[in-house]
Amino acid sequence: MEQGPPRGNARLYVLWTAMLAAFLLLVFQLGQLQLGKGRAYLSRSRENAVRVVPLPAPRGIIYDRKHRILARNRAVFQVQLIPEALPEEKEEGLKVISRTLSILTSPPTPVAWEMAQTVTNTLPSEEGPLILYPSAEEAWSKVAQERMGAAYRPVLLATKVPRSVALMLEELLPQLPGVRVFPFPTREYPTGALTSHIVGYMGPIPPSQVNEYQSRGYRPDQQIGLVGVEASYEDVLRGVDGEQQLVVDVRGKVVRVLEERPPVPGNSLILTIDTDLQQKVEDILRRHLKAAGAHSGVVILEDVRTGAILSMVSLPTFDNNWFATGISPEKYAALLQDPWHPLVNHAISGIYPPGSTFKMVTAAGALEEGVITPRTRFLTQGVLWLPNKYFPNDPTQAQRFVCWIHKYGGRHGLINVEQALEVSCDIFFYIAGGGYKDFKGLGNEALAYYAHQFGYGEKSGIALPGEHSGLIPTTRWKRLNYAESWTTGDTYNMAIGQGFVLATPLQVVNATAAIANGGTLYRPKIVYQIVDGDGHLVEDFQPEVIRTLPVSKQTLNVVRRGMYLAVYGPRGTARSVALPGVTIAGKTGTAEFAADLDGDGQIDRDEKGNLPTHAWFTAFAPYNNPEVAIVVFVFGGGEGSAVAVPIAREVLATYFYNPAFRIHQASSEGGD
Repeated sequence: MEQGPPRGNARLYVLWTAMLAAFLLLVFQLGQLQLGKGRAYLSRSRENAVRVVPLPAPRGIIYDRKHRILARNRAVFQVQLIPEALPEEKEEGLKVISRTLSILTSPPTPVAWEMAQTVTNTLPSEEGPLILYPSAEEAWSKVAQERMGAAYRPVLLATKVPRSVALMLEELLPQLPGVRVFPFPTREYPTGALTSHIVGYMGPIPPSQVNEYQSRGYRPDQQIGLVGVEASYEDVLRGVDGEQQLVVDVRGKVVRVLEERPPVPGNSLILTIDTDLQQKVEDILRRHLKAAGAHSGVVILEDVRTGAILSMVSLPTFDNNWFATGISPEKYAALLQDPWHPLVNHAISGIYPPGSTFKMVTAAGALEEGVITPRTRFLTQGVLWLPNKYFPNDPTQAQRFVCWIHKYGGRHGLINVEQALEVSCDIFFYIAGGGYKDFKGLGNEALAYYAHQFGYGEKSGIALPGEHSGLIPTTRWKRLNYAESWTTGDTYNMAIGQGFVLATPLQVVNATAAIANGGTLYRPKIVYQIVDGDGHLVEDFQPEVIRTLPVSKQTLNVVRRGMYLAVYGPRGTARSVALPGVTIAGKTGTAEFAADLDGDGQIDRDEKGNLPTHAWFTAFAPYNNPEVAIVVFVFGGGEGSAVAVPIAREVLATYFYNPAFRIHQASSEGGD
């Protein structure tokens, strides 16, 4: 009988078969690792060993017209947590973070204080750091979250860290694994509140715009210009970031630099603003606001030959340095809750009824359309009763319209358009704009057309974000917004810059500049030049024409003559603005507005039932050789002739009597 293989041989066979299978499985797995997933694991290995560190590009500097610095760069110390370098155990990680927080919130030791003073040659700031995660638990939660994604991405623990505290932490870093002290580039604004509405400030990318900015090459943690020229010239100022490729060990310590691409600095801006002039103008406005018991006002000085803004002051204001390194929630809330809105540039974003400063538009339109001539006269008795078109013979149905002089018991009598501008007669412009009985006035549609031609109801395009277009109403606009028909009374109010009409101070001064220069509406200019880091010219901004007014020289001369009479005529409303040696033409404005400023739930009125008024004045000078235009606006200031005119007089005197403020020396002779 034949026997099978020995039992020992069978076991050996099974063993060899198992070993062969294991070997084949090992080979297969090795192949998978090397061939199938080799690239992925190699990439992850390099990611663990090589760090790409961005090198922020120095942002361009912002200068005033005379090359004085308005915005520059400086380093602010930050304390960051590197998730992958912190201890893995939560308890140990919390100890590191807690110790770091205790150092950040404790006064610096005398040794650290002395070190900081030695390094900077100045005493370190006494202001404490801005801590983003007040407790270790909050910070650890953020670290744990980052470990789920990019563990090497730093978590910002604190910014605005005083140099003395930063130096102390630097000494203790070997005992604080995962903690990094980082000098973060930020902005410093030497002129602060004086130019904050123009220069603006920077801040984190808004969450809703992160994807948009990432597509343009920004990192999510980068800062951008948020307002002012910091925002409108972001692409010019930002430069091109560089980067370093660093080899680090398992603790995150840098071993060597593999490669470095240096950053390209951003270009710099030279503005049209003169800081010294800006300071003088702000001082004047601030003093007069206090005297008038007012809280908000605007002064703009514009070169009528180019549209360059020489000074733009909006009060109240704020210090943009508060935003440079991170503003506290309490301070930001106080700014937002301030009833006078210091964060708003009222020169370009505030919209108000322009009052009688708008009458130049009504005059120009009526003259150009032949509705009136320079010799046309209307009898103005202080009160006008507009008949009801459905009951023209019933005087009880007539609507009453008054002139400002009526409240003083006066009237202007028989006057022409130049005299109407001189005395700012409301009745004359009611009739010229809206007609009366058999006389057909300009009409609201034609009035709206000329208003737009002068720049009202549309943005000027100045290189500052937040500009408002104002409002020039039309028949269609009223029907859509109020479901009502347009009335002659609406045209009357529109003709004197009241009713639905709203304008920014910039629109008023730009329209005045166009009248002064003979009919060219320039785009207001705030940036004069762009230069590179070495000061070489990159771009020189030339005057930009929006349009030439569809108004003849003869018409403009009549309007200019009326403005001249407002200053030098026997009944002129702006006689107090006159300066020796400089002939000025101007127009006052007193605009009623409805508001509840005292918070009692009722529209404010005085003891006689009158609404509060804004004070306006706009002018140009010299009359025969115009150089600058000015607008003064005082919120709730009262009469333009009493409040706005004295401000303009001081500002114009400051400009014309100081040769250093004038761009080009020009003749100041007066005369007709």
